[in-house]
Amino acid sequence: MPNNMATILIVDDQESSRFILQEQIAEAGFSALAAPGVEEALAIMQQRQIDLVLSDLVMPGIDGLAFLAILREKFSSVPFVVITSHASIASAVGAIKQGAFDYVEKHCSVDELCITIKRALKYQLAVTQNEQFKQSLQQEYSFENIVTVSPVMKQSLKLAVHVTGSPATTVLLMGESGCGKEVLARAIHFSGGGMPANFVGVNCAAIPENLLESELFGHVRGSFTGAERDREGKFALAKDGTILLDEIGDMPLDLQAKLLRVLEERQFMKVGSNQPVTIDCRIIFATNNNLRQLVDNGRFREDLFHRINVFPINIPPLRDRREDISILTGHFMSMLRRQLGKQLPGISEEATTRMIGYNWLGNIRELRNCLERAAIIAQDGELIRAEHLSIFHTAANSAQPLFKTCSIPAEQTPDDRINYQLSFHQDEISLDAATDRILEITLKRCNGNKSKAADLLKVNRQRFYRLCLQR
Repeated sequence: MPNNMATILIVDDQESSRFILQEQIAEAGFSALAAPGVEEALAIMQQRQIDLVLSDLVMPGIDGLAFLAILREKFSSVPFVVITSHASIASAVGAIKQGAFDYVEKHCSVDELCITIKRALKYQLAVTQNEQFKQSLQQEYSFENIVTVSPVMKQSLKLAVHVTGSPATTVLLMGESGCGKEVLARAIHFSGGGMPANFVGVNCAAIPENLLESELFGHVRGSFTGAERDREGKFALAKDGTILLDEIGDMPLDLQAKLLRVLEERQFMKVGSNQPVTIDCRIIFATNNNLRQLVDNGRFREDLFHRINVFPINIPPLRDRREDISILTGHFMSMLRRQLGKQLPGISEEATTRMIGYNWLGNIRELRNCLERAAIIAQDGELIRAEHLSIFHTAANSAQPLFKTCSIPAEQTPDDRINYQLSFHQDEISLDAATDRILEITLKRCNGNKSKAADLLKVNRQRFYRLCLQR
């Protein structure tokens, strides 16, 4: 805030002190008002915007401490600086403990006075901006911004709302990639009153195995080669907030054992340290894998599975809630109009039909990316047409599917099922084309991990690699 825009209110029963302070503050470029007592000061504050109060503590009637208490209740955002004599410094320090920003001695230099005022204004500006940032994030990631008309998705949201009031409860979000697990995790975080800077996401599949423990728990200097200084881990950074451990099914088994102990004892230790650190955050896990199946295959600890499966929430894939495609499209189009500064009147009937018939293996993320590409290609003021969309093999523009949908495996949970919607025009049908599509869908499901894809298709890994090389 520029100096000449800040208004300082001086409250002192001594007229000479008020006069001197008002002159000094005016010379420094601030706007200065003065009041002989608390009642007069409150009357001014009801009529004028005051950016900082400079007040004596010892005054007849209502004293400075009582004034401070009134300000904290009615004008909590206004910083309060104490004017004090040398003999009352102890009481000034006491006022700071009760919410005053700082104190200055009477008859201090103009430079010292201005430094204190500027520090207080700068601090309050940071507090205000942080609060505005928090409110904007709370609005952006609120449950109200998760648009749906699907009964099954509404049930998932209802469960998420219930758990916001229980920050100690471990939450497990299950769903395919792109279906909105992180969006839902952020909604739980902000609806539970979490600070914006304290949402920490960790993709367990994206961090090398030898670095993941340090990334989660931190390390002390010298604990391993390259550890040149102490470092805080993600759990520490999430203090008073939320940590999201995404792709938990890809966590190595040895680290799963350490995580289990952390969850049971609510404490962790930095790599190379023997000092326990208490966990003080909400923990949310997310996965696009079937953890029960991973347990049966020996790739995930059963005791850890039961420990994190306290409050499971399934997020359905977009193809299982097609009624949401139109409302999500409208939501994203509104965002893209603002983002691109374009007049985009809407989606053509043919494009809408194609979108509703498409299987969206990448779920909401794929829908959003598809619309962004189409919005960029379309001319200003032009409808989004079918040819603008980067989707082709759909029930809307094809003959009957060559292969019907199959599921691997047969258990009825969202993480178990993979829909191989293989629709081709009759001129495109071939065994090679079908094989290519199956490989593409399976690799996408496994995030490009060929070993996992081979296991899922139940083929020898060498044979799978050869198939990929031949494509």
